[in-house]
Amino acid sequence: MISSDLAKRYARAFFDIAVEEGKIEDYGRELAAFASLIVQNKALQEFLANPIFELKSKKNVIEELLGRTRISGRTANFLRLLVDKQRINLLGEVENAYREFMDKSLKKVRVSVKTPYPLTSELEGALKQRVAEMTGKDVEMTVEDDASLIGGLIVRVGDTMYDGSIKTQLGNMRKLLGEER
Repeated sequence: MISSDLAKRYARAFFDIAVEEGKIEDYGRELAAFASLIVQNKALQEFLANPIFELKSKKNVIEELLGRTRISGRTANFLRLLVDKQRINLLGEVENAYREFMDKSLKKVRVSVKTPYPLTSELEGALKQRVAEMTGKDVEMTVEDDASLIGGLIVRVGDTMYDGSIKTQLGNMRKLLGEER
């Protein structure tokens, strides 16, 4: 919880700078790209989080990574600050908090859909339109295939999940029938 609050403070500070400079989405993309680079590499993640390693070594690694990416000076300086303050291990949380601030500012909602079968473009468009009507926001939707669902959909809109999957309905029926005995 404390690290989450701290991550939100760093994200808010960086977001405020992005607002001033009119680069909310640009900085958000850069932050997300760099965070995914670190999250995808477990050894790098552990190295950066481990207090045994010297700060200088961590700075050198981050500088090497920054040299290989196309990140603006402002985002690079923010990442250097996280290293200097020994908060680079919070980068994933900072990026998530920044994305929440960005989405709220841009009136955007992220929706994830799990389905056992590929959606047609018409069905995907209709679902996207329906969520946009419900929320009154622009919808950024990702669709993921999950054969274990059997049928139906699971739709996550922000923190709310709508589970219309056959798998869940069958589980509910099992519980109901089990209680009847």
